[in-house]
Amino acid sequence: MTQTEDATSLAGRVGNPFPRGLRPGTTPRTKRRGAAWQKSTPSFYVAVGMVAIVLLVIVIVPLLPIFDPTSQDLKLRFLDPFTDPAHLLGTDALGRDMLSRLALAGRVSLSIAVPAVVLNLIIGVTLGLLAGYFGGKLDNVISALADIQLAIPIMLLLIAVVSALGPSEITLIVVIGVANWVGYARVSRATAWSLREREFIWAPKTHGASEAWILRKHLVPNVIPALAVLVPFDIGIIVLLEAALSFLGLGIQAPTPSWGGMIKDGQAYLRDDPMITIFPGIMLFMLVAGLQFISQRFTGDRQPDRSGS
Repeated sequence: MTQTEDATSLAGRVGNPFPRGLRPGTTPRTKRRGAAWQKSTPSFYVAVGMVAIVLLVIVIVPLLPIFDPTSQDLKLRFLDPFTDPAHLLGTDALGRDMLSRLALAGRVSLSIAVPAVVLNLIIGVTLGLLAGYFGGKLDNVISALADIQLAIPIMLLLIAVVSALGPSEITLIVVIGVANWVGYARVSRATAWSLREREFIWAPKTHGASEAWILRKHLVPNVIPALAVLVPFDIGIIVLLEAALSFLGLGIQAPTPSWGGMIKDGQAYLRDDPMITIFPGIMLFMLVAGLQFISQRFTGDRQPDRSGS
């Protein structure tokens, strides 16, 4: 990260050494907006549209009177899409409303992905800042833990833990949150390592500021922009992990719907009604692909770097 000369010249000021609205590694707001506008591409707007459609389905459909994801009516099984106002996307093999089940499944996926990412952030940023700022033996220990974590495939870890403890949302959130922090830790460590000798870090020290205050006020704000690219990327990855586990029967259990479980259930009826499988596949693709394109938007159409280099 780079720091503007104006901010550096004010490093000796007590408290906040930067002008209002200016922080290390930032540029004036108008320049940032101009750069963001220039980087925007048609694929970015398409990605935002795909994610927005999925979120609208997840948020709005449960508010409609037709929302009924668990009610079964065998007389209405395999109802074609757009033939009945009460079942806009048709019904499945048990006569359950497809649109309602897609919306609830999306809520379940995000209710797992978002808390898991928050847990990743808390663990990763804390360990990464401590390793990068203090260095020494603490850095060696945390780096060794990260290497050990990377050596364990997360999918195999999930299958092992879920098989032992049983499938549940809490289990998935905790396991994914504990097993996926390394990317955030390495980015945080690299940022802290590069900034710990800068003037705006030393200035508060000379006035008696504590290490915790420096980490919270100066390093965390610099780490957050660098991690912004990883959040949408990891949400998409976790949604895929949850869908894969549900497809294998180790994720969300019936009668609660999940996109992976719906794809699995629809396999037996591909010839009779392929839309039972296609609709959850489309929702999964739109959310995950949209989040990946949005993530690439912040890296100049490159995949997020988790190496911390």
